[in-house]
Amino acid sequence: MFAFDVETEPLAHGGDLAAARRLFAAAPKPFVDLSTGINPHPYRRPRLPADAFARLPDADALGALAKAAAAAYGAPSAAHVVAAPGTQILLPLIARLLPPGRAAIVAPSYGEFARAAALAGHRVVAVPDLAAIGDAQLVVIANPNNPDGRLFARDDLVALSKILLPRGGLLVVDEAFMDVDPAGKSLAPDLAPGNVVVLRSFGKFFGLAGIRLGFALAAPHLAARIAAALGPWAVSGPALAIGAAALADRAWIDKTRKRLVPAAKKLDTILIGAGLAIVGGTDLFRLARTARARALFDHLGQAGILVRRFPDQPYWLRFGLPADRQAWRRLQNALAAFGRSG
Repeated sequence: MFAFDVETEPLAHGGDLAAARRLFAAAPKPFVDLSTGINPHPYRRPRLPADAFARLPDADALGALAKAAAAAYGAPSAAHVVAAPGTQILLPLIARLLPPGRAAIVAPSYGEFARAAALAGHRVVAVPDLAAIGDAQLVVIANPNNPDGRLFARDDLVALSKILLPRGGLLVVDEAFMDVDPAGKSLAPDLAPGNVVVLRSFGKFFGLAGIRLGFALAAPHLAARIAAALGPWAVSGPALAIGAAALADRAWIDKTRKRLVPAAKKLDTILIGAGLAIVGGTDLFRLARTARARALFDHLGQAGILVRRFPDQPYWLRFGLPADRQAWRRLQNALAAFGRSG
């Protein structure tokens, strides 16, 4: 069973620069935030009409976004797409699609999966792999996994959905980092059984986490239930316009995927050179292991660099990609200074 408090401690998630500034008050500014796995080279936002801010979100604009998302992610149609203000808000809504029962989280993974399932009344257990789900009705998987980048085979996930179907179970696959992985790995085309929900995060790959946009992909009857739970006008007008433009921009998407590959390899080189072992990751982040993880977290924080730590995995740190030459240099210098300190 998972044991956790719904009250989260500071820095329990990445990106909390306010907490970092309190914890490392004397650190040089600005902070280099490597704690989130968000693309440091964001999509250039299109010029928006004034009524995108002044009017309630338009139903036609929502439909256009759903159509663009279906095409970009490989869902069968726009009727299979639910747009939301980020995937985080979807987790408890989806957990409530089933009556309280046993929920299996393939772990270690994103901590909010367990919290959302528990708040929906489920008995939550952590399992190491797909073969260990037992009699769970709700199964939640991150693919690629966060934080280690483990990738589950599409055929294995399809087979799992068929196992869950006779017991009225639901398979939830969070593909927040799937944008950077090879084509053909997503479960989005395989929604026909009617007991699969695929989550896609817009903000990570497109580097626009602040507009809060994400998607649930599901069979139309499930999509309708999720949309009803969200209520009207869930996504802002600016987010509708930006999301539709970005998802249709194949040239930017292809260019960005190619750009991230050498950056991730460069990060590998720097971390290995500093004596860290690479555990896994995606082209947006790397998970590293060191016996001195807590000391390194503190050292980097005092140097104005925030990385992701894991209280339940004390030897792990996750590093996102630096945004520019200065950020790369600060990371290299801080790691070198840590090495000299012994």
